[in-house]
Amino acid sequence: MSIVLTEKITTPAAWVGGDFANDDSWIHPLSAEDIAAIDAALAGLEAKGLRFPHFTKADFPLGGLEALLAQCSDELENGRGFCVLRGLPVERYSEEQINTLYYAIGLHMGQPVGQNPRGDLIGKVMAVGDAKKKETRVYETNLYLPYHSDPSDMVGLLSIRKAKQGGLSSLISVAAIYNEILENHREYLGLYYRPWYFSHLCEDMPSLSPIFSFNKGKLSCRYLRQYLELGHEIMQAPLSKVEIEALDLFDEIIMSNRLRLDMMLEPGDLQFANNYAVLHSRNSFEDSDDPEQMRKLLRLWVKMPNARELAPEFPGRNGFPIPEGAY
Repeated sequence: MSIVLTEKITTPAAWVGGDFANDDSWIHPLSAEDIAAIDAALAGLEAKGLRFPHFTKADFPLGGLEALLAQCSDELENGRGFCVLRGLPVERYSEEQINTLYYAIGLHMGQPVGQNPRGDLIGKVMAVGDAKKKETRVYETNLYLPYHSDPSDMVGLLSIRKAKQGGLSSLISVAAIYNEILENHREYLGLYYRPWYFSHLCEDMPSLSPIFSFNKGKLSCRYLRQYLELGHEIMQAPLSKVEIEALDLFDEIIMSNRLRLDMMLEPGDLQFANNYAVLHSRNSFEDSDDPEQMRKLLRLWVKMPNARELAPEFPGRNGFPIPEGAY
């Protein structure tokens, strides 16, 4: 059962953006040997006649890169909660090869899961939706994407092309948000532990979950205000004035320039973040008029074997079931 944490978090997970002003240790450049291992694994897979996603981790050995991925997986769960691999030569590969190697990297970190009712294992993050339609998901537009967590243990983004202008990726530490509330707004703290109705993408009806949960020494968070407000609307459970104040405070804190870490994901960058320890966002952007030059990222949701144990009232969610015959 989750308890209310009343002490400041001092682990590496409690970082603020300024901590990295002169520290890029969270960026791991891929070596020539790493790229060679990927190329050899691709060639070996193709020689066996195996295609995405019908292969296992054992079918795609990555040599020394496996140690780096294990290090990154540990950093996600027991360290800062995020890392970036830099320098994958995406221009070298076909779309099918990129899907294959990206999925293989996911297999070496855990088990990729479905991202929509179709069961897509790799999502395309592009401005291809109509921003004027309510049902369009924000990641399919060029609009600002509010800070949120995804329904999986880990989210990965692989940059293929940058926008003409804008499109900065932004991360913020859940522990840093918590410390801010604990130090300056403790009167609201208990509200974030109470059950709220969330309208989750992977469920037919809203379900109850707290925003914060502290279990077995680790703080976890689930947040996207739009889905929270929609959940209460669907369940005809209007938010009280103090609950709205608590959400307004949360939003005010996560918009702090002091807390967040902004980064431009260059083509070939792979960003990984723990969805319980880090919230992620993206600012608005201007895209190219040429469809072949539009901003494009590929998204991966992964169930992690080393994921923290969650409290019963904070159930884990790892994507959508894969429909029979989807692949």
